Amino acid sequence: MTTLASVNVGLPKDVPWQARTVHTGVWKYPVTGARMVRRLNIDGDGQGDLAGHGGEMRAVLVYQLDSYRHWARELGRDDLRPGHFGENFTVDGLADDEVCVGDRYRIGGALFEVTQPRVTCYRVGLRLGEPRMAALLVAHRRPGFYLRVIEEGEVEAGQEIVKVTAGPEGMSVQEIDGLLYLPGHDRGRIARALRIPALSPGWQASMRALLEQTEEGSAGAAGNAGLTGAAAPPPAWRGFRPLTITGIRAESGSVLSLTLTAPDGTRLPAALPGQFVTAKIRTHQGGGPLVRSYSLSGTPGADSYRISVKREPHGMASAYLHEHAVVGAELEVAAPRGTFFLVEGDGPVVLISVGVGATPVLAMLHTLARSGSQREVWWLHGARNRAEHPFAAESRELLAALPHARFRVFYSRPAEGDRKGVDYTDEGRLTPARISGLGLPSDADAYLCGPRDFMDTTTAALLDAGLDPARVRSELFGAAAAITPGIGAPATTRAPHQPAGEPGTGPEVTFARSGLTVPWHTGRASLLELAEACDVPVRWSCRTGVCHTCELPLLSGTVAYSPDPVEPPAEGNALICCSTPVPGTEGVVLDL
Repeated sequence: MTTLASVNVGLPKDVPWQARTVHTGVWKYPVTGARMVRRLNIDGDGQGDLAGHGGEMRAVLVYQLDSYRHWARELGRDDLRPGHFGENFTVDGLADDEVCVGDRYRIGGALFEVTQPRVTCYRVGLRLGEPRMAALLVAHRRPGFYLRVIEEGEVEAGQEIVKVTAGPEGMSVQEIDGLLYLPGHDRGRIARALRIPALSPGWQASMRALLEQTEEGSAGAAGNAGLTGAAAPPPAWRGFRPLTITGIRAESGSVLSLTLTAPDGTRLPAALPGQFVTAKIRTHQGGGPLVRSYSLSGTPGADSYRISVKREPHGMASAYLHEHAVVGAELEVAAPRGTFFLVEGDGPVVLISVGVGATPVLAMLHTLARSGSQREVWWLHGARNRAEHPFAAESRELLAALPHARFRVFYSRPAEGDRKGVDYTDEGRLTPARISGLGLPSDADAYLCGPRDFMDTTTAALLDAGLDPARVRSELFGAAAAITPGIGAPATTRAPHQPAGEPGTGPEVTFARSGLTVPWHTGRASLLELAEACDVPVRWSCRTGVCHTCELPLLSGTVAYSPDPVEPPAEGNALICCSTPVPGTEGVVLDL
């Protein structure tokens, strides 16, 4: 007989960890007597990070006594008790390879439905004092699973668990967990998983991304789109190669375009419209090169690349290029990268930018115009005035070649002589309120580029206008926002800096988006830990090579893994949570 062995609850609390404080509800303890199970929780229980845990589809977490016995053997532990794995229900039976997503069970007065496997993060390892635990749960095929509450009611330890109905497709928790996290994403099995109505929306989105990836035939070298959310072809070359500046053109008062070609005159590999390249810029001031990334603004598929550089008030790299770039000089350039690119389709396209943020969406506009696209294309751009409006004539010419193009150009401070109806269409800023009032098609694919605040508010406006969140894509200037689950943002933020303590003697590590180069110190466990010590914004969750939240482009260099990731990253990428530079190499350059 399958039984409920223990009911475990616990409210979130602050826990010290690596000189930081984690707000977590992973500490669960058995309770006696009956407890009411409600739609979102069990009375007396709570979750600290609702972005990753809790909610209607993850109301109750289940783990098995058999798995407890397994881990006691594997870890050599005799102290494991119900609640140690953060579960609400410790059960006798309901193995992960037998329970299927969509199965329904009655326990006491409540009815439950299986919705998804547990998504492992670092906090279960924190609770057990075993940092590898997130990876071990997946590798050993013992994740546990979540329940949705169909009917609220009281439950109590010792009650029988009765299966009421079987889920469609008969796919076990273990099978679906492996389908996402382990190599070998079988297209047929992914399609089966998507036919399970009970599968939670987050897992459905991951499965759809995997299905699209396998349909395109890019799985493997392109990594795991189900975890990263997007996939791109591998980089056309490793590291940096010299390219020659063959053209220089002023696009506005502050934006300069450089045309780059191969020194031997051969055709450069094609980039996807919207991608970027990273360049090493060696100044006359000595020291190491400055490493900066620039979107490609020219026609994808041309013999050459074009980057467009805005001169920033305190930007050393942009100032050097504006003042010293000459035809015939060379730049060391990494291959085109990025998952922000125009997706093929027949539906409407909305391209939104401000200032130099036009560069990647301009490449998309080139692609649409060159192909004679019949798609409805909206071009929305904001600039200060005509003098600060890059690519004005170029974009007008491209839009004129598209039969179903619409455009609005907003000048926040038109100068005397700027012509409304010719140079611009609207006076004032390109604001969310104005975007909401344009009547954009709700079935459009939208692409945004600009400062973070602009993209945050614009994204919200697009969602309010009815656009699908999965079809709103953005490219950010500078470093991306950090993801540090359970750890609040610091009261004050510091610019990236050299780490405290004695400098390292290992290979150099360059954080390209942060403009920082640091010698590797063997006392660091991972590139992630080094980035944290430098206050470089980072994104992570499991810290053991499972979730791929930390995956990012490895622009140059070689890394070694410990532990090995459950599934390797895309070719040319790295998982910084479990990797270090290879000793004796030239160092690594990360898109971070």
